[in-house]
Amino acid sequence: MRELLPYLRLYKRHWFGLSLGMVLAFATLFAAIGLLTLSGWFIAAAAVAGIAGIATFNYMLPAAGVRGFSIGRTFGRWAERVVSHNATFKLLADLRVSFFRKLAPLVPDQSLNMRDGDLLNRMVADVDAMDHVYLRLISPIVVGVLGVLAISLFLGWFDPTLGLALGLSLLTLLIGLPIVFYRLGKEQGRDQLEQNAATRIALLDWLQGHAELALFGARERYRARIDDSEQAMLNAQAHMARITGLANGVLVAATGLTLVLMIWLAADGVGERMPGAMIAMVAFTTMASFELMMPISAAFQYLGKTLTAAKRLNAITEREPSVPFPSNGHMGPATGAIVFDNVSYQYPGAAHDAVSNISLQITPGQTLALLGRTGCGKSTLLSLLTRAWDPTQGQIHLDGVPLTEWHESALRDAMSVVTQRVDLFNGSLRDNLLLACPHASDSDLAHTLKQVGLARLLDGQGLNAWLGDGGRQLSGGERRRLGIARGLLHPAPIMLLDEPTEGLDVQTEAEILSLLETHCQDKTVIIITHRLVGLEIMDTVCLMDAGQIAEQGTHQSLLDADGRYAQLMRRL
Repeated sequence: MRELLPYLRLYKRHWFGLSLGMVLAFATLFAAIGLLTLSGWFIAAAAVAGIAGIATFNYMLPAAGVRGFSIGRTFGRWAERVVSHNATFKLLADLRVSFFRKLAPLVPDQSLNMRDGDLLNRMVADVDAMDHVYLRLISPIVVGVLGVLAISLFLGWFDPTLGLALGLSLLTLLIGLPIVFYRLGKEQGRDQLEQNAATRIALLDWLQGHAELALFGARERYRARIDDSEQAMLNAQAHMARITGLANGVLVAATGLTLVLMIWLAADGVGERMPGAMIAMVAFTTMASFELMMPISAAFQYLGKTLTAAKRLNAITEREPSVPFPSNGHMGPATGAIVFDNVSYQYPGAAHDAVSNISLQITPGQTLALLGRTGCGKSTLLSLLTRAWDPTQGQIHLDGVPLTEWHESALRDAMSVVTQRVDLFNGSLRDNLLLACPHASDSDLAHTLKQVGLARLLDGQGLNAWLGDGGRQLSGGERRRLGIARGLLHPAPIMLLDEPTEGLDVQTEAEILSLLETHCQDKTVIIITHRLVGLEIMDTVCLMDAGQIAEQGTHQSLLDADGRYAQLMRRL
């Protein structure tokens, strides 16, 4: 159960809503039991009065009580659902935010070794499973204990023996049922959660890689994998349904046996009274009391599933990032002076360094182009500069302060990064742009889109146009320009661009390079490219090969040196 402790701590933020939900649940239960108990006694008492010829039977007060309990039960059920589910949804929202904050620093970690589908399933399905902790575990147990105590005291007021007998019967079931059905459902709940996750991952692989699977003739094999996973998931659900049926059967049998016991004990009269309508009250109280037992067996039946979800989440949240940031680190602001001091980096398990003995000094406002073929270490340098990883040797300084001493938020504010992969989020065009600058106005967003050649996106719904699943689809070039628009919107003194013009036509490429030259006049700019275009406007060009800087200088000085750079330019 210790797996649930980190999530129980989140309950402190919503203690009022959660507590109010349990109070309303108890009030609803009280009204439901009271309704059935009073109704049963009222009908029996009216029949006895009619048979006995009693002309002064008071039916007004019990009838009003029945109506009151009925209204209270209806309102209480509605209010309890609204309050408890509202508190639970807020709790799950906090849990998702907390989980994402733990996950984000781990994503660049080379040792994380988790697929996107698995991470997505943990953030969605596993977090959703945590609602069982309150709705199906804590609330039913608390309400059940209070209900048993209240029912025992109620019957004990009329007859201590009856109150004690019903209280002990309910208490035995309250203790015994959770133990039995937890053991029965533990393995099945775990299997159900794991099979659900496996099915979602297999289906996501099928959808995302459908074109490649069709190209290589592997669609049938992957489709069979989905079918097998789906069948295993259905089998797990069937096992859990059988346990649920068994739980309902046990409760029905327990209700019947307890009812027989209570009627037998009350047969000679309730308290010192002669046998009469009070026996019906005892019988209906007994039947109504088992309403509080219904959620408890289900709660512990699904506890194994909840614990498995908690373990899967803890595998992420308890993991320490390989690149920790100091909580009281340097806050800037940055000017853009960057120094690579004999920096090397080796990927885990690799035989050689990805970059080796890199020394660079970049002054504020300088533009630098990292040129080289794929795999020579250009993107690795940018990852080290953004502290996705730390160098295995050497150190990087920003404004004279080692990157390891910078606060994460200050470092992120200092850099505007345009990567090769531009992610679109399910949201409006405005939402996708405001990620870069939350306070930008609509006119700023529209102006930036026009600058990068995406003015046509403003047609129709304009900034309200939906992007992502079910929305407007963008081509690869449009995605790239949207990423550049984000980079332009982010007010940072350092601009890092990884192949910014890849996939663009010659005219658009020239327009983007001209735009960057104008926009970044006072910024420190590092551009990664393997295209020999626009290098003449760079202050410094570094030709990389095999993780090292082979040549370095201005465009003209490298041409004059007649080295490898000059040979590349002559091939154009």
